[in-house]
Amino acid sequence: MNNIDQLQNSDYERLKEILKRMGRVAIAYSGGVDSTLVLRVAADILKDSVIAITAWSDTTPRGEYADAVTFAREIGVRHIVVETHEMSIPEFVQNPLSRCYICKKFRYEALITIASQHGFTVIADGENADDCKDYRPGSLAARELGVRSPLSEAGLTKDRVRALSNMLGLSTWNRPALACLASRIPYFSTLTPEKLRQVDEAETFIRVMGNTGQVRVRHFGDAARIEMDIPGMTRLMETSTREQTVSFLKGLGFVHVLLDMEGYRMGNLNPIR
Repeated sequence: MNNIDQLQNSDYERLKEILKRMGRVAIAYSGGVDSTLVLRVAADILKDSVIAITAWSDTTPRGEYADAVTFAREIGVRHIVVETHEMSIPEFVQNPLSRCYICKKFRYEALITIASQHGFTVIADGENADDCKDYRPGSLAARELGVRSPLSEAGLTKDRVRALSNMLGLSTWNRPALACLASRIPYFSTLTPEKLRQVDEAETFIRVMGNTGQVRVRHFGDAARIEMDIPGMTRLMETSTREQTVSFLKGLGFVHVLLDMEGYRMGNLNPIR
């Protein structure tokens, strides 16, 4: 066994032990890379003592939600979908710097209520050990409400989450990270269902055009600013792809379609700390 295999096995055993000690756990499950790994390992060791709870709202990327439903069904885990209504919260719609905190607190309170109704008192999310490096006020809300983060507790960074996911045969292992659609809207720009829909449909179209890497469409009023990795930018600039993309995004209501030449940067709209 080489050093990489040893590290992966060590990560797996440490994560299993953390989840095993939880006994019964409800996983806040988005369908992304991190929460999929947590759910898979929890299901392997806890069997019927685990449930998956997914929040659904205007801020949820439709593709990620569909993947969450499919995976939970494939592994036979009980899956509960909770329709949350963040857009009904005036403070959230105003899109302040505390937007993520407001959203997560609201969502986790809903998930905790549902979990309790089904006999689960421990809630776990998919936060990994790298997430503390970004501006994530939602993490504070999770900690205040007692939500556990087994990946972070096990010291698993994003790269190690992907490596372990690959070892376990999860198709999500190399999937680009997604995030709440509200993160595409600059702070203090009012959130609306229409803006969120435009972003979701624009990003989905770009991925359908063959761009499997990171894609973000930042919403600046009548302008869509596209952030991608370098290979994706190269494909996007092919004449046919570029023309179809511009046409589709203008059909969504954007007047200007811009390509950010710096490429994708995680949390690009977040305040500088």
